[in-house]
Amino acid sequence: MTQYHNPIVLQRADPWVVKYKDTYYFTGSHPEYDRIILRKAERINDLQQAEEKTLWRKHESGPMSRYIWAPEIHRVGNAWYIYFAAAQEDFGSQDLPTHRMYVLENTDEDPMSSNWVEKGQIETPIDSFSLDATTAVIGGVQYLIWAQKDPAIEGNSNLYIARMKNPWTLDSEPVMLSKPEYDWECIDFKVNEGPAVLRHDGMIYLTYSASGTGVPYAVGMLTAREDADLLDPKSWAKSAQPVFKTCEANHQYGPGHNSFTVSEDDSQDLMIYHARNYTEIEGDPLFDPNRHARVGVVSWSGQGPDFGVPEPDNQWTPTTREVLPPDGSHQ
Repeated sequence: MTQYHNPIVLQRADPWVVKYKDTYYFTGSHPEYDRIILRKAERINDLQQAEEKTLWRKHESGPMSRYIWAPEIHRVGNAWYIYFAAAQEDFGSQDLPTHRMYVLENTDEDPMSSNWVEKGQIETPIDSFSLDATTAVIGGVQYLIWAQKDPAIEGNSNLYIARMKNPWTLDSEPVMLSKPEYDWECIDFKVNEGPAVLRHDGMIYLTYSASGTGVPYAVGMLTAREDADLLDPKSWAKSAQPVFKTCEANHQYGPGHNSFTVSEDDSQDLMIYHARNYTEIEGDPLFDPNRHARVGVVSWSGQGPDFGVPEPDNQWTPTTREVLPPDGSHQ
């Protein structure tokens, strides 16, 4: 059984890992929030030292010129797609930033190539703060699941699902699956965000993150049968308690915004997430770069997945807000 490094990649929050033809591809939020990056390696433990390539940079002005957040890479059909959120204004007196969801496409076999094309914004019926788009093809149908603000509902963001016409266009009305309602989802901010799909034995486990991005950040879960009507909220059951949260004993705080992949031999499901190893955060937690990407093994029982607790660090990590060089080197 592989013994994994933790962290697996330094200073890359919102980590997304996909395994394709025995190669792992890694992306995540760069601490400067100004670019989309990608790494590849044959082993998860090699991702930290893997060369990091910048695939796309923010525009100088306009809708994709600020705060490039939470890119995800997906293989859909015969092409690669990156879903990400971007804003056009700095944080100011407004209640929420101006993020909307966007898509890049690359029809090459190797996503590390430079042939990424902007496909534009994913339009939703309500033109409001939206982010963290993820996608899955289930039963031959592509779905988009994302976080968005509904002005009629208190809080920052709820989770929605819709069928897709193509990888950048919705083909049905959005359906709300979850909103912040439990106490643990409403600490500092009322947030449901960062959805990720895990499939096992005919079931769909949809994880998401809730509360502010500091210590309270935690992972919740919705469950549905694969053969159910996924656009019917009644098909989904929501866990009343977080399924993954801060572990003080292991000095891991605010774990969340995860993705899922599999082990090198395909025998285990893995949860990729970010967390900090300290609680003393100066200023807005969003601008502290030390949410490092980490990995944990998912266990299975008749009750579904068990994500355990965030594992302690067994690799060096920075202790300051300084952004490391791309290779993560330090003195």
